[in-house]
Amino acid sequence: MFYWFMKTFVLGPVLKTLFRPWVKGLDNVPAQGAAILASNHLSFSDSIFMPLMVPRPVVFLAKSEYFTGKGIKGRLTATFFRLTNQLPMDRSGGAASARSLDAGMDVLKNGSLLGIYPEGTRSPDSRLYRGKVGVARLALQARVPVIPVAMIGTDKVQPIGKRMPNIRRIGMIFGEPLDFSRYYGMEDDRLIQRSVTDEIMYELMRLSGQEYVDEYAAVVKLRLAGKATGVPEDGPAGAGPAAPGSV
Repeated sequence: MFYWFMKTFVLGPVLKTLFRPWVKGLDNVPAQGAAILASNHLSFSDSIFMPLMVPRPVVFLAKSEYFTGKGIKGRLTATFFRLTNQLPMDRSGGAASARSLDAGMDVLKNGSLLGIYPEGTRSPDSRLYRGKVGVARLALQARVPVIPVAMIGTDKVQPIGKRMPNIRRIGMIFGEPLDFSRYYGMEDDRLIQRSVTDEIMYELMRLSGQEYVDEYAAVVKLRLAGKATGVPEDGPAGAGPAAPGSV
């Protein structure tokens, strides 16, 4: 109820008036049934603008840090994320990440739309980075289509580190559903996971027009911060889109 009320009467009208979002391919989102909306990730605001334009509710896997903040601001952020259909996503790998993906699987089993960012984190420089294979595991285990979604211009509206957004137009492109039924029953095969992830990232690159970087965004962020790198390849949400189906 809160989600619908905010989208219809509060945030929705204000955001549409200020940012005048344009949309292409919205009819590629199924009117019913489960599907994964796999999006590039340019800004914190991606999780606000994209669900705003989709008629059906979208449940997002959001990084767990948004749910564990301290103080008044942290509690308000956590409350907002929970009330807007977002689930905590543990990105540390291993059992914790597997449990997070289980939550996403429950969403799909209920016939709902699940939003996920295959890159695992926001792009540090507006380029498209290597995807993580969690999206492939979810798509194959749940046997659902994947709709690639290209967010356009949200990095200019709210760059990383900027609290107040810039008022400018943004857009999004919903690509044709990707059908991976040829791989059903092979969801535990690492090469298949990589192939599926490659195909998704290739479509995101094609739709968004972003330059592709064959490296994990999280690793690049750590390097820029002067920290040691080492992000597990099979993290929660990997491989480069040299061509669809490449391994």
